[in-house]
Amino acid sequence: MKKFLHLIAIFIFSFGFGQINNIADGESITFRIHYGFLNAGTANLTTKKTTYKGVPHLYAKGTGQTTGAVKAFFKVEDLYESFINTETGLPSFYVRNVKEGGYTQHFETAFNHDNNTLILTDKKTPANGSKVIKSVKGVQDMLSCFYYLRSKSAGELKVGTVMNMNVWIDDEMFPFQLKVIGTENLDTKFGTINCLKIIPSVKSGRVFKEKEGVTMWVSNDANHVPMLLKAELAVGSLKASIDDFKNVKYPLKFTK
Repeated sequence: MKKFLHLIAIFIFSFGFGQINNIADGESITFRIHYGFLNAGTANLTTKKTTYKGVPHLYAKGTGQTTGAVKAFFKVEDLYESFINTETGLPSFYVRNVKEGGYTQHFETAFNHDNNTLILTDKKTPANGSKVIKSVKGVQDMLSCFYYLRSKSAGELKVGTVMNMNVWIDDEMFPFQLKVIGTENLDTKFGTINCLKIIPSVKSGRVFKEKEGVTMWVSNDANHVPMLLKAELAVGSLKASIDDFKNVKYPLKFTK
């Protein structure tokens, strides 16, 4: 559970540049998280249209927390925030503020895409100050990649698509590759929905059991809403399934 928002955000990828115009103001998506047989927690993603430094942006917030018996022995309270330029689909400002058991971290990152640098500030330890770090073209953060992928058209995200990208996580850049391997009718609590089946290639050993130990299903429509994620972790397995959604721009087509 403690790495859930890493999972859900990293594996909903982005690529290139482009407008974000298919995400509604006030959208909310909630996931139920299971660790093995345990009902481990919930995660929620919300959006709000706003401005950042006078420029139209999408404000995205992600929260995650353990619940029930899992919370009793491992408490998680995670907060992620991102201000995403709606014209370019690139992040301008990103916050990761997490409490995971005895581990805490609070980073803020300001992106400068004109010269491919970023400013990282350690809010947990102010004495560390801020530092300028060389970045790469088109870098995304863990939330911006989620919404940028969803802005892609059916022609850009389809079976056979292979994408490469870089995601800024905490204080480090991670390269990933994503493959859309097929379509599948997925059963959910709302009914059956046709989905794209996606497998990302990830670095094994640190969190995951193997290089391609994660599979994600997203709605095969203009929304590209994540419906299910399964991950084989270094210890145990994790499943995150959609539990609620509100204000999704296009109707989700479930069949009973």
